[in-house]
Amino acid sequence: MKTPQSLLIATWNIGKLKELKELLGDLPFELYGLDSLRGVLEVQETGETFVENASLKAVGYATQARLLTLADDSGLAVDALRGGPGVFSARYAGQGASEAERTNKLLLELSNLKEPERSARFVSAVAIADSEGEILNVSLGSCEGHLAFAPRGFEGFGYDPIFIPVGYEQTFAELKPEIKNRISHRARALRGAREFLRTLTAASSAR
Repeated sequence: MKTPQSLLIATWNIGKLKELKELLGDLPFELYGLDSLRGVLEVQETGETFVENASLKAVGYATQARLLTLADDSGLAVDALRGGPGVFSARYAGQGASEAERTNKLLLELSNLKEPERSARFVSAVAIADSEGEILNVSLGSCEGHLAFAPRGFEGFGYDPIFIPVGYEQTFAELKPEIKNRISHRARALRGAREFLRTLTAASSAR
């Protein structure tokens, strides 16, 4: 029996790691998060796009860990904020701010907007790098919706309690995880990543 190939999921975010493991769990890989490694230096997200940041993280952590690495960079793009907070979604209220603080800052900025003016989308870029740090695959996904006036629900993480996807009345944090994992930006980006990862395992088993 072949030993499953290792795949590093390049995040310390517990919520994101749980979601990614659920979305990738049926693939023949041993999945690891950054919390399982010692001495790993944080890769700075200095890119101007989600693709640039996902690629930076995939390369940076792959070369440190010497493992096949998958990195996601995602965020919320609000039309009334000209696409913001975008790549700064995780740092929107400053370094070290809690998810609740970021959400509250955003709601405060949008407090004067009516529902038709609260359109937004979640965007995700997923990059895969080999153990030498070469980018092998990049895939994108997005989910259209609008923002609630107050947080609702207890599932998910980040801005999930205020994001209502098109076709639903519940926020991501109110939807069952299996529904969110079918329609989310990250799930859509991972479809391309999953197809690519399957080709790796197919090529490996053919040797």
